Amino acid sequence: MKKSLFIFLILLTILSCKDEAKKTETNTEVETETTVKYPSDVIPFMDKWKILLGDGTYVDSLVNYQKDDFFYVENDGQTDWVVYKTPNSGVTSRTSSNTRTELGEKAHWIPEEGGKLTGTLKVQHVSTTGHANVSSSFSVVIGQIHSDEGHENEPLKIFYKKFPGHTKGSVFWNYEINTEGDNSGRWDYSTAVWGYDFSVKGPDETTNPEEPKDGIALGEAFSYEVNVHKGIMYLTFTSEGHDTKTFTKSLIKSDFSTQEAIPQQIIDVYASRRTPGVEREIAYAGEINYFKQGAYNQANGKSTKSETYGGDIAKQYENGSYAEVWFKEATVGPSTDPNK
Repeated sequence: MKKSLFIFLILLTILSCKDEAKKTETNTEVETETTVKYPSDVIPFMDKWKILLGDGTYVDSLVNYQKDDFFYVENDGQTDWVVYKTPNSGVTSRTSSNTRTELGEKAHWIPEEGGKLTGTLKVQHVSTTGHANVSSSFSVVIGQIHSDEGHENEPLKIFYKKFPGHTKGSVFWNYEINTEGDNSGRWDYSTAVWGYDFSVKGPDETTNPEEPKDGIALGEAFSYEVNVHKGIMYLTFTSEGHDTKTFTKSLIKSDFSTQEAIPQQIIDVYASRRTPGVEREIAYAGEINYFKQGAYNQANGKSTKSETYGGDIAKQYENGSYAEVWFKEATVGPSTDPNK
């Protein structure tokens, strides 16, 4: 009897151990399946930023933060990317009609002090609806310098734009003047990087211009570096298979402080809507600025006449009414001497 009882207890112990092993294995599998990779795991500078999402969500603590459908991590089979996604219509900032899922730098600086922003990205989608003869249709801003005082204009906006039916899109950058006097005469001067600049558009609402020959396709990676050093902005754009492009622009001495200095591009683009103004001679000197990065959708139902499905975000995502940008690398910090 004692022997039988002893054997029974041994068998019970063995079965119990096997059951515990199965539970442990199951728990490990559940933990593995539910582990979230956050944007801050991919690009670890998130502690330096706040974010506004396309549904109006504002967050100023981005370490171990993500939100499905707006700000999260995707893997393309080789690399983890931080996704910034935003609809054509949602909740946006007080100064804009355009939605964004976009980082805003917590630190602020004046141009004489400067700063540096880099990013390696690919644009996965831009709105497929809009009027072809409106310059901002089918485009997204992927990096900015934004003023935080005065007129709160933007010394830099980096765009990607692709017309529907085209394989290649354009990368260009805009400089918005820090207008002398009131801001009614403000305008953006646009410079092409690959493809067209901001001024190239269709002849009417439904007709596109020719496809750019040296453009960037959706899903094609490229990089930018914005280095503001001692008041001068140095821009560098690189992409495999494309010529590297560099530009220099003073942020403390205006190129556009007289009527005679207003470029023909501005007269052609703005003259029918407003009288182009001039810039104050010292441009953005001494004015507080900060960097922005992500997806600032330029399509909306008001100016570009893009489809918004009554603001229903799910329907917009289902039907191509959104912008989506993926970054795999990015940095922000002090400026560097471009001559070293």
